[in-house]
Parts: sequence; C-alpha cells; structure tokens
Amino acid sequence: MGLPNYVELPAADIAAAKTFYADVFGWGLVDYGPSYACTTTGTVDVGLQGDPDEASKAPLPVLPVTDIDAALAAVIKAGGQIVRPIFAFPGGRRFQFLDPNGNELAIMQADD
Repeated sequence: MGLPNYVELPAADIAAAKTFYADVFGWGLVDYGPSYACTTTGTVDVGLQGDPDEASKAPLPVLPVTDIDAALAAVIKAGGQIVRPIFAFPGGRRFQFLDPNGNELAIMQADD
C-alpha cells in the first residue's frame, strides 16, 4: 500500500465549496453527478462529497492499492473496523474503515 493519493472532504454546500477552492487555490473541479466533484491532477487530489449519506465526518484520506481484496483482509486482520464494504465508483472500487483510534480512512483500487 502506498501513501494517500486522495483526500475527500465533506461538503454540505458543494456549490460553495467548489467556488471557495477555485477562488482560493485555482482548483479546477470535475463534477461526477450533482453531489460530488474533484480535482484530477493525478498527484494528491481532493474530492468534495456533498451527499450527507455518503460523506465522512472529517477529511477522508484515500490510499491506493493494486489488490483491494488483500488490503481488506489486512485491515480486518489488524483489527480495523469496516464502515463501508467494498463498493464501485466511477474509476474503481474502494472501502472505508476505522483504525484503532477511530480515524476513518479509505482504500481504493483503480480500474485498469
């Protein structure tokens, strides 16, 4: 597993968040439906999650892997608590978990 390549931020007002980050940092954000937008630089990108049913409570680091099933098994074996089982999204699959201190993280595998 690598270091985070993505950070997802909860954004109850996604329009305001998009405007803010564009104005402050000049970020170009790509919309993926009405409640999600993200940068697509290919380095460390930022996603804005506007759906309150999908958003984490705090910023969500996302770590890339090449084998999501092995990563899931490793998280479970190490005592991580799965809060969202593996699911598909445009561009890949991911799952979310809590570490022993209650921090929420996600692991994703990009589509080939």
